[in-house]
Amino acid sequence: MEYVSALVPPVVMAAFFFFLVRLIIKTQGGTNKGKEDAAVDAAIARAEAAARASAAETHGA
Repeated sequence: MEYVSALVPPVVMAAFFFFLVRLIIKTQGGTNKGKEDAAVDAAIARAEAAARASAAETHGA
């Protein structure tokens, strides 16, 4: 019976991972895709602006 207790954690984790991937795939797109894309684009733009500002400070000083 030790083999059962050795196999249970990997099987449970594999099942969890399978359902997680399935959930991620099912929630891609849909009605909120435009909002999600806009939020990601805004976050990337903020990060790039911050990087440019810090680069300008280091080169300008």
